[in-house]
Amino acid sequence: MSDHAINPPSAKTTAGGLVAMLYGIVTYLLFLATFLYAIAFVGNLPVPKTIDSGQPGPFIPSLIINVLLLGLFAIQHSVMARPAFKRWWTRLVPPAIERTTFVLFASLALLLLYWQWRPMTDVIWSVTDPLGAIVLEAISWIGWTVVLASTFMINHFELFGLRQVLARLLRQELPPAKFKTPMLYKSVRHPIYLGFLIAFWATPVMTVGHLLFAIATTGYILIGIWLEERDLIALFGDQYRRYREQVSMLIPLPGRKARADDLG
Repeated sequence: MSDHAINPPSAKTTAGGLVAMLYGIVTYLLFLATFLYAIAFVGNLPVPKTIDSGQPGPFIPSLIINVLLLGLFAIQHSVMARPAFKRWWTRLVPPAIERTTFVLFASLALLLLYWQWRPMTDVIWSVTDPLGAIVLEAISWIGWTVVLASTFMINHFELFGLRQVLARLLRQELPPAKFKTPMLYKSVRHPIYLGFLIAFWATPVMTVGHLLFAIATTGYILIGIWLEERDLIALFGDQYRRYREQVSMLIPLPGRKARADDLG
């Protein structure tokens, strides 16, 4: 007989799994809406609030508010992603919903940024040639595509917490983390961050507010990579060190590509 037949799950355990699953699904849908809105926000597409929409206010107060909003997201995202914080945090929340809760807080921080962002609309550059503007917009869309596609190249549903809550519902143990370099990860170590950089910088009209957003997020990405790679070395050791030696961080370079036989 199976273990489940000998020790069937209690009603409390099943209910907890269902609640965790519902929490994971709702949070994932919130993330998806937040991600799609980010595309419109940065690209000034027709949504209620974008990076350049609204009446500009005084420069210094707008600058301070926008920097604080960007800093809040950066701190939340960096702190909650660290292993030490996760070890402490999972004493308070079940491990199965740790990732989902991280995604929820990140989405809320972004929603706050969208809501309270102050437009700073002085123009830094403007591409008036129609073809040039179309090319830059297309490059930006390529960037967003790279971001989303890169999440599926690893494990999209684990990255955003759904796999964990499903395993909790089915009473399954998730396998230990395994180092792998699928597709784009063979040519660049951080294709998700590369996609964001492309999406944020490729614009036919660069305003002061957009430039602030692009500079701040670029700085955060570089700091985030340093923190993330430190954690990955602690987790995978020499395997990740060899990968870092072989593959460039953000810009694919000729002759630098992960070789499976060297990473084993």
